[in-house]
Amino acid sequence: MARKKVDLTYITNDSKRKATLRKRKNGLIKKVDEISILCGVEACAIIYVPENPTPEVWPSEDGVQRVLARFRGVSEVEQSKKMLSQESFLRHRIMKAQEQLKKLKAENRKKEMTLNIYQYFNSSGNIFDSANMIYLNDISHMTTQNLQEIERKIDCRDDLEEPQEAVPEESDYQEQQLVAQTNDHHHVQVPADHGNWSTDVHNGADHGNQLPLDDVNLPSGWLNQYFP
Repeated sequence: MARKKVDLTYITNDSKRKATLRKRKNGLIKKVDEISILCGVEACAIIYVPENPTPEVWPSEDGVQRVLARFRGVSEVEQSKKMLSQESFLRHRIMKAQEQLKKLKAENRKKEMTLNIYQYFNSSGNIFDSANMIYLNDISHMTTQNLQEIERKIDCRDDLEEPQEAVPEESDYQEQQLVAQTNDHHHVQVPADHGNWSTDVHNGADHGNQLPLDDVNLPSGWLNQYFP
């Protein structure tokens, strides 16, 4: 069960105010003791009670003096960096509440405009005829933001679906290189000025013009250097 939010106003009833002081004073001292033990920090508490001219201190007078001496030993800038009074604390709370309220108003405004757009597409009449210029500008701004978000998602999807260029594996590349080298080794060029060698063979051409076969590296027993 959530605890009821406290109304930070002065308690006018004497008995209720004294009871609240006693209860919260003990709770404050307990919290300071807990944070000092759990977190290993030096802390102290000084409480002035209207009915008692002597202040109540925790953990002791020596402990309070030690913490105050350490506090006074730092510069004034460091002292005031995280110092909070009741006024500054309430001002900080008010600023946070205002920021939260502004955020909620913006969310409600966006939901309202989204609902009106749905009603526009589902109705026969134009519900924007009676809208003022400020409202129409808000509708235009929200529509632009939605379109930009849609384009961003489409671009992200296209980047994920873009096919990557296939890279041949090292074994396939080595095999292709071996085949290319083998083809270059078996290829024999025919001299351009040899003429029609087939006619010379059939006509009994001069043996001095025939190509020698003894120094041709034949890959098989077939004695034809042009058709290995």
